[in-house]
Amino acid sequence: MWSSALYQEETHMYDHRKLGRELGLFDTDPLIGAGLPYWLPDGAIVRHSLEEYIRNAERRAGYQHVYSPVLGKRELYEISGHWAHYDDDMYPPMDIGGEQVVLRPSLCPHHAVMYRSRSHSYRELPLRMAELGGMYRSELSGVLGGLTRVRCIQLNDAHIFCTLDQVADEAASALALIGSAYQAMGISNARYRLSLPGASGKYVASQDMWQRASKILSEVLDGAGVPYEAVEGEAAFYGPKIDVQVTDHAGRESTLSTVQVDFYQPEQFDLNYIGADGAKHRPVMVHRSIIGSIERAVAQLIEQHGGAFPAWLAPVQVAVLPISAAEEAAAAELRDRCLNAGLRVRVLDAESGSLSARVRETRLMPYQFILGPAEIANGDVAVRLRDGRRLPAQPADNAIAQIRALIEGHDTRLWID
Repeated sequence: MWSSALYQEETHMYDHRKLGRELGLFDTDPLIGAGLPYWLPDGAIVRHSLEEYIRNAERRAGYQHVYSPVLGKRELYEISGHWAHYDDDMYPPMDIGGEQVVLRPSLCPHHAVMYRSRSHSYRELPLRMAELGGMYRSELSGVLGGLTRVRCIQLNDAHIFCTLDQVADEAASALALIGSAYQAMGISNARYRLSLPGASGKYVASQDMWQRASKILSEVLDGAGVPYEAVEGEAAFYGPKIDVQVTDHAGRESTLSTVQVDFYQPEQFDLNYIGADGAKHRPVMVHRSIIGSIERAVAQLIEQHGGAFPAWLAPVQVAVLPISAAEEAAAAELRDRCLNAGLRVRVLDAESGSLSARVRETRLMPYQFILGPAEIANGDVAVRLRDGRRLPAQPADNAIAQIRALIEGHDTRLWID
């Protein structure tokens, strides 16, 4: 009997770089370049499912989605502070039409400019601006690997422009969204870190700013009741942050999600809103990423689940397996019913091998529908779950409805008895 737990035990020695290629999720090519993976069809499905999930979750939480260019003038990053404090991670500027433009290392300067392009009242705040956008990091070739360290990053980013008394609630709400996303993705090995400035010169100087922001984030963590560790030297150059840390197959730790409080960039870009008193006031900028970069999120999912993804993320959700050629017409009809219900489905007919061989071939797929003479005669389907359970024969519409409900709810369970 096969089970996802057993599969993970058998493949725990594989990291996502090996397993992701074996599963046909992503790959690389020297002609494209190091640190620039491309997504194969099954990997693109996982990526699209993640993107669709987070966009819907953000919309429900009151975010507005935007698009911004992946290039910006050098002056933009001089104002934001990236040029002075983050230049080691940035690509050199390109001279175009008498101007110097840069591949962006971050989305926040663009969002600050977009906020500044319109006047704002205190009644509009908090204003939550979200984007799934590309950014570029000049990573050294020696640290590149798979999906975790790449040069082109697709980031689930957002910036909340709010009043000072709204900051704690916004940071707490972002932390709750992270918790919900991790539950849906089945990520269970996360830990929380309060990242504070260190003694190096990479941080902007303003002790009052750092103290206020750090106090807010520590209170948010305390209010959430999660254990955390305060670590110096891990803050962003403009402010402290909550980092949600995950570990890979080798025990190496990296940051997946983050919540940051920033008093610095609103000052640099002269951002303001009109308060109830009719005067101009400075907003606070809360940076947050719920699932981090799509690349690192998928790497973590591959390693944690061994390719046996939660059903809503699985490239193929239902395998239809007719026992013999006599059931192939019914299998095609069942496939169409699954497709019409929004499920990702694949038929493996009898010519593909014995039933046991086809069961093994589709073992990572959450659901297997077996069709034999008895099932067709009764209008039923025999359902096997990826964890090895075999359910009683039942009407196909019942099985499809149950699966669809679990997938639409981003439930990690395969079945509800």
